[in-house]
Amino acid sequence: MFFFYQLLLSALILISPLIIFIRIIKGKEDVIRFKEKFCLISKKRLSGKLIWFHGSSVGEIMSVIPILNKYDKENTFNQILVTSSTVSSSKIIQKYNFKKVVHQFLPIDHIFFSNFFLNYWKPDYAIFLESEIWPSMYRSIKRNDIPLVLLNARITKKTFKRWLKLKKFSLKVFSQISIAHPQNKETIVYLKKLGVKKIEYIGNLKFFEDKKISLSDMNSKIQNQFKKNKICIAASTHGDEEVFAAQTHILLKKKIKNLITIIIPRHVHRVKEIENELKKLNLKITCHSSKIRDLKNIDIYIVDTFGDSKQFYKIATTVFLGGSLVNKGGQNPLEPARYGAKILHGPNVDNFREVYDFLKYLKISKEISSPEQFSKEIVFKKRMENVRKIQKLGNIIFKNTLIKLGKTMNYEI
Repeated sequence: MFFFYQLLLSALILISPLIIFIRIIKGKEDVIRFKEKFCLISKKRLSGKLIWFHGSSVGEIMSVIPILNKYDKENTFNQILVTSSTVSSSKIIQKYNFKKVVHQFLPIDHIFFSNFFLNYWKPDYAIFLESEIWPSMYRSIKRNDIPLVLLNARITKKTFKRWLKLKKFSLKVFSQISIAHPQNKETIVYLKKLGVKKIEYIGNLKFFEDKKISLSDMNSKIQNQFKKNKICIAASTHGDEEVFAAQTHILLKKKIKNLITIIIPRHVHRVKEIENELKKLNLKITCHSSKIRDLKNIDIYIVDTFGDSKQFYKIATTVFLGGSLVNKGGQNPLEPARYGAKILHGPNVDNFREVYDFLKYLKISKEISSPEQFSKEIVFKKRMENVRKIQKLGNIIFKNTLIKLGKTMNYEI
């Protein structure tokens, strides 16, 4: 099976110039740095110990920022390599003033690229995040005797069934994981069935946020910008969910004249498409990148920049989390919840079921299915009563994560 996997990847590499060209046009690839995906490495490997973190996109990378910050200030590692697959996640790293951290795009999962990548970087430890399972890279990591940690591991029922269709191949791939730290109980079951030998449950690392890490003074600017308005936020939206938020805005605007709905799309490259759809509803729209100061008569404010969602969550009172009306399994609600926002979502939240169950228990979240429901559930006051509970749980999970990683890598925190 591995041979056929390599054969398929080889065929894809042959047509990759066309694929890359299309992705560059759509804004899904960096026009210069896409070469890193073919192992044309752009950063220098320093001497000494190197730890490697890999996460697919923004959410995964954001979850380990506190860990990166800690290791960046300590002497345990001389260099920290972070890889990801998306342009948006690469821009996140640029926003922090880390001294030891370098970012590269993960190469295509062909055995030739995997071997070349590892021979160049020679990591002492590899930390893969959530659902990042790459057969070729895993095989190369194993053959180089590099401890492989699957941190904050998340396997959904849908993903598990896909792996199970190639059971013999899957067991071989997952058996190469040295240790897995699942973020929920469901994943524990699936990892055992997929052949992971060592599993230690910690909890969801996304419950934690290090408030000492500051990006900029942007939050105060945004707070001042919207101080005369009531705001509602629709975040991580897909497809028709922007129209859903706009329809809710129209209903609310009949009662609340100074309302602005802030839309933070999951994929920034869709902004033009979103604008075109919402203009059909005769709404006045502006984008964050325009840096407009006068928001008078503005209906929809689209955040079309990378990594700024946190700044808007800090001023939010109600946030609708997308990927939940469409069949995407939902998006992580923890960040806005940590800042005291009420969380609204659709019925499709299987990707974060345990998180939503916890928020429901705290009476922070509510399922909705129509603009009418959305408009009735909106509040314009922070819900701080349960924020401390989230913070307390997050602190415990973060501390335990550092302890577990320390044991795996033979050092004390």
